[in-house]
Order: sequence, then structure tokens, then C-alpha cells
Amino acid sequence: MKKFYAKSNPKETIQEHTDKLIENFILLKHLYSNIRVDWELLYEICVLHDLGKMGNKFQEKLKSKQKMVKGEIPHGWLSIAFINYKRLKKEGYSVEEIGVIFQAIAYHHDRNYLFEIEELEAEFLELEEPASQFYYDKWKLPIPPAKKLNLRYFSIGEHTFENDYENFKKYVLLKGLLNRIDYAASASIPVEWENQFLARDLAVWKENKGISEWNTLQQFMKAHQNENVVVIAQTGMGKTEAGLLWLGNAKGFFTLPLKTAINSIYERVKDDILTEKVDTQVGLLHSDIFSRYLLDEKEYDIAEYITRTKQLSLPLTICTLDQIFDIVYRYPGFEHKLATLSYSKVILDEVQMYSPDLLAYVIVGLKYIQTFGGKFAILTATLPGIVTHYMKEEKLEFTMPEKPFITDIFRHSVCVKHRELDIQDILEHANGKRVLVICNTVNKAKEIFSALQTAGVNTKLFHSQFIRADRRQKEQEIFQDGQVGSEFEGVWVATQVVEASLDIDFDLLFTELSDINGLFQRMGRCYRKRENPAENNIFVYDGGEKKCNGVGFVVDKEIFQFSKEAVAVLDGKLLESKKMELIDEVYSYERLEGTEYNKEIENNIKYLRDMSAYELDKTEAKKRFRNIQSVSVIPKRIFEENEPLIMLYKNETNKFEKQKLWEKLKDLQVDVSAHLFEKSESKIEPLSKYKKLQILDCFYDNKTGVTRKERGKENKFF
Repeated sequence: MKKFYAKSNPKETIQEHTDKLIENFILLKHLYSNIRVDWELLYEICVLHDLGKMGNKFQEKLKSKQKMVKGEIPHGWLSIAFINYKRLKKEGYSVEEIGVIFQAIAYHHDRNYLFEIEELEAEFLELEEPASQFYYDKWKLPIPPAKKLNLRYFSIGEHTFENDYENFKKYVLLKGLLNRIDYAASASIPVEWENQFLARDLAVWKENKGISEWNTLQQFMKAHQNENVVVIAQTGMGKTEAGLLWLGNAKGFFTLPLKTAINSIYERVKDDILTEKVDTQVGLLHSDIFSRYLLDEKEYDIAEYITRTKQLSLPLTICTLDQIFDIVYRYPGFEHKLATLSYSKVILDEVQMYSPDLLAYVIVGLKYIQTFGGKFAILTATLPGIVTHYMKEEKLEFTMPEKPFITDIFRHSVCVKHRELDIQDILEHANGKRVLVICNTVNKAKEIFSALQTAGVNTKLFHSQFIRADRRQKEQEIFQDGQVGSEFEGVWVATQVVEASLDIDFDLLFTELSDINGLFQRMGRCYRKRENPAENNIFVYDGGEKKCNGVGFVVDKEIFQFSKEAVAVLDGKLLESKKMELIDEVYSYERLEGTEYNKEIENNIKYLRDMSAYELDKTEAKKRFRNIQSVSVIPKRIFEENEPLIMLYKNETNKFEKQKLWEKLKDLQVDVSAHLFEKSESKIEPLSKYKKLQILDCFYDNKTGVTRKERGKENKFF
């Protein structure tokens, strides 16, 4: 028998590669036998999917190390020549089900090549000679390749089940699990690591903390492990532990809105809860995982850890929403994610922080998870009633406790000022205190910062317009200064970057009104873990007759107005139960029906429901999901100061070392609004074929961040 290769680096025959697939198939079936897939068909497509590689053109390509040989047709398309559809028909499979097998194999790599039936059939004929010299002991009842394409089962470029949802589900599971198994085989890693540690380690953690029993929230989550749940619980109730108790020893994804929050949860799970080696247990999945994993470089092989994480092979993955919920766009290649979610449990934390478009993606994504067999838990400090309304509209099934998990402790005493935020009240109250000021826009934050500095107050500034290295430093500083017992006396001025994820506890909060959800998030940065303030500790500025900064830009106009009406009556003691009442008042479906906020949720759900599968490619789907309206730039001064580092990057040939250097270059960059970018001078510095730096001609320092060169024309919303 002749050797036919599937890969050239390292060399691996088709049989050797397929053996790895079969090993992973067996592992997957052993760990998750309840997946709603036809295991016989999955085994069959694992065996057949690469047989087209025995074609002469593919073998020639491997020998010559070319990317593509002239006239070559992707091997997935050629592999369908070996499908024994006559046997499958005798075994009782329908025409539609056999069609799913054809498509799962043909499309297992998502490539846009156009060719005619005659070209495909000519390649089928060329497979006859190599197939006669091919032997594989796991190929059940081998047949010679077909001479013709059977159009009853397959048409080039068409997904014939588009209007047949049941066969669509079969396709997603077959193709998605084939991809998972195939990717793992190519990377020489297990397709899954078993979760046999989390329940045990949580019990050990509980004992080490001296906790006699789980609290009511945690008991509820543990008791409803086999159900979808929606739970409202105030900050400090142990939501992380509650979510992990619900997860138990299942495969799980823990999603949060912000990278800082994700990093924080990852650190807690890795360092505080788990008792064994982290790199086979929990992974961190967002756009900056390489830089985070580098911090523990000596503990594990980073390249392999990243591979396991990106392949979704780890038992627990802590990630941003876009890493898994982009399935709602059903772009070519989404199937492996949804197939994985079909046997996973997904925890969504702090849902109240998502914008209307992202809430629509959450609702539609949860519908897919439920339909395919997965489970979900929403754990959140507050929950807009409009969210549960649309969840019910989409027929999502979930258990919800009768009441939120809150304790009516007295943490906040509120004074609402019907005017714009200025520094007079801050100067009056700030002496000897640790004060936090939160503004809606960067420009307003700079204005307050400058005025306080001029008044001689010890003041620091934190917003989104600092390069990553400086932003990280400021996060560390505000965390240290914001701890009870800190020696810091003075004022931190910030924007909504501190609304969530930072575990800080200031003495006083002065804040512009944004929306009521954001307001309560901001309140959580003051008297976070303390009770019974002796006097007002929260000062809210609603703009008076004017709109607050950012309304209509960073804050929805109608939501702002409803929030303004809701907080107008606040004066003094504010309990958690009252906060929940106000959230219900502002965010109920009845209140929001007819608003732009509601229309955005409704229209996005309708669009996602009505759009065709594979309508968008992956790049466009990612772009729409993230709704990216910013540009990563390096300020000109920072670029000039770091030209030696840039030259090092350009000259480095080792892939891993080059990635390390790229992380250093990312530390010098900042995301600015598209508006600011367009209004400023910039130029491009090419780094390689695929990477470049956008150099922004602006003022920059580590105290105030980015400022446009034309100071008099600085846009107040950048």
C-alpha cells in the first residue's frame, strides 16, 4: 500500500491523522455521551472527511510545500466521493439526513472556491487510482470513489436544509463536533479535559474559609443545577461561588462584560479555589489572553495553554460575550462553538451592563443554547424587566426565585443635586476623605481634574484614553487607594471605566447621572463593604434644566429622562430593595415600549431571527457583534520614544518571541473614537505583512491621557 500524507509539518499520513480523530471521538463520547448527535454518523464522517487528500494535486502540494496547486479542489469536496449513500439509505437514513453528511464533510473547512460540477467530477475520476492503493482498517466497507456527483444529496454551494431546522441542528452538531475533533487532532491535544475537580475544590475552599454552610443564594443555585436559572443578587452575596456551584462538574463558560472583571474572576478561581494545575482546568478567553498568560510563563507551556483555551477544550472557560455569543450571526465556521455549547452550561454575570444590541444577542444566543441542549444561568446585580419579557417572548424556559437575593443593609445615603457637577461640593466635603468622582465623558473628567488640581487638591485621573500600560498602572493605583484603611487622602476623577469590576470602597462618591443601572453600579464603588454612613455619602448631579454630559451619546436620552424622574425623589437613606424597585420602574417593558431602546432590542432580535445562515462571513460577523467604533493608535511621542522596540519587532524571526514583542507594543497603544481619529493627523507604520501601527499626532502624558493637538477644538465626547 502507498503512503498518502495528510500533513507535511510534521509529516503525518491520512491514517495517522484519522487515528487521532478516532481517539478524540472516543474521548468525547466517553465524557459527554448525552450530546444529541448521531454518534454512528459522527464516527463515519471522522473517518471519511480527509480521504480526498489522497488526490494527486493535494499530495503534490505537500511535496512542493505550496499553498495551492493550480486546478486543485479543496479536499473536503473530494472526500464526499467516498460516502456510501446506498448503504446509508439501506440503514434507514432519509435523503435529507444523507444530504447533511455530504455537507458536513464538504464544508468542514469553510473556503470560498467556485468551480463547476464537471471540474469536481473530473477530480473524482482522478481519485480512482490512488484509492486503489489506499488501505485503512477503520474504514468500514470501503467503496471506490463515485464518478458522478449525486445531485439528489448535494449541490455545490448550497445548504439544502436552510428551511429545515431539524436537519440544520443535525448539520451543526455533526460539522461542529467534527471540527472540534479535527482541530484537536491537528494540535495533538485532547478534545476535552474532564471536569472532575470543581465540586471537590469548592468544598475544600468552603472548609478553608471556615464557612459552615453555603448562603441562600448559593444553596438555590446548587439545588437547581439541572435547570436554566435567572437570579438577581446584590454585590457581595458570593455570585461567583454560586455560579460555580450551579456549574458543578459540567463543562462551563463564565461570561462577563469587561476584561478587567474577567481577569479578576480568573485570578480568583485559579489562585483561590483550584487546588491543582490550572492549565488543564480553567482558561481565559478574550483578545489579550497572551499578555495575561505571560505573567505565569514559568508555570506552563503558554503556546499549548493558549491552544487548549482557543480550542474550547478546557472544562471551564472565563470569557467575554463576543467569544461565544457571536454564534447568533451563524457565519461560516460558527458550528464548532454551538456544538460545544450544546453540552455546556453558560453563566452570564452582570447582564445589566449590556447595551440593547448586546441584550438582543444574549436572548437569541440563549435560545440557541436551549434548543441545542445546553443550560444557562443569569446571575446579575440588577435585571431590566424588559430582558425577561423578551426571554419569555422567545420561549426561553427558566426558573427564577420569588425574590431577589438582597439584604437590606444601609450602605448609601443619597443627595440629588438638580444642577451640573462642579467642584464646590467636592471641596466642601473632601478634606481628609477618599473621594471618587465619576463623569459621563472623558472631557468632563479632565475639566474636573484640572479644576481640583488648580484648587490644590491631591487629584488623580482615570479614563479610557490612556495607553494600555498606563491604564494598567492606574487600575492598580485606584485599587490600592480605594481600599478601606488606605492612607490615600484626595480625589480620583474617573469615567464609567470604574463602574464595575474594580473592588474599591471610597468614602464619598460625586457622580453625574447616567442611567439608573449605571448609577447603582457607581454607588457600588462607595461603601461597598461598609454599613451605616453617618452622613450623605452619594451625591448625584442630574444636570438640572440642562442635559448631563454624554446624554444622547454615551447615555440613551429616554433612559436618562426616566432615570432622572426616578432619582428625583431620593433623599437620604437608600436600601437595596428600593434600588430594585427603581430598576423595575425604569426598565419594565411597559415603560420602555415604544422607546428607541426597546426598538433596538426588538429590531436586533428580528434581524437575527430572519437573516439567512452563512449570510455574513466571520470577519463581518465579528465586526457587527462588537460594534467597534474605535481605532487602536500609538501616540506620536510614545512611538518616537520606543522606536528601538519597534525595530526589534520587525527583525525578530522567532514566532513566540515576536508575539511577546507584539504584546509590549500593544501596551503602548490606546483605543480612541473613530471621530477623534478622523479629526487628527495620523500615519501608518508597517510592521509586517499583517500588522501595522496607526500613529496619532496628539498630546499625550500619563496624567491626562490623549488630547487632540488642536486643544481649542477638542471634542468633548472622545
